[in-house]
Amino acid sequence: MADKIDFKKSMKALYAPPAGRFVEVDVPPLSYLMVDGAGDPNTAASYKSAVEWLYSVSYPLKFASKRELGRDYAVMPLEGLWWADDMSTFLSRAKDKWSWTMMILQPDWITAEMVDAAAAKASAKLGPRPASLRLERLEEGLCVQTMHIGSYDDEGPVLARLHDEYLPQQGLKETGHHHEIYLGDPRKTAPEKLRTVLRQPVRRLS
Repeated sequence: MADKIDFKKSMKALYAPPAGRFVEVDVPPLSYLMVDGAGDPNTAASYKSAVEWLYSVSYPLKFASKRELGRDYAVMPLEGLWWADDMSTFLSRAKDKWSWTMMILQPDWITAEMVDAAAAKASAKLGPRPASLRLERLEEGLCVQTMHIGSYDDEGPVLARLHDEYLPQQGLKETGHHHEIYLGDPRKTAPEKLRTVLRQPVRRLS
């Protein structure tokens, strides 16, 4: 059996940007298990359900891959795409106005059929499968990202610098949803020590 793969290490440029400064990175097309929703992640029942479903399907997928394909890997961290009709709500932290797609990266060899089988098992515990639960290829391409160390609620000034200063100065324009990668567990880590990759897909204006 092949060695266990940790994609955070094999794709270090995507998961370990520097803190305190922005860097550009080309993100290849990647497959994610996704669930869509809206509302404050701290209070919306749909958010808690989405995260529970993602992990309840991702771990059986890992075990099936190891058992059936002889390919083992570490389950990846939770990630999220975030957007709103009025993007200023990100700076004001009006979370009830946010829409989101929560997701977990999957290896390229994971198939929709494998997802269906894992979801069927999870539904025995969690109930009906969310309509938006799916395996989808995400193509972000050129992105700007940084490592934010601290509370999620302290991201506002970092995002303001990104959108109001860095992108205009570099001749870049946003093209996709704000993307976050959660490398810390808020249940076990002090807010000031949380590590979150903040990523923004962009295009060059000229």
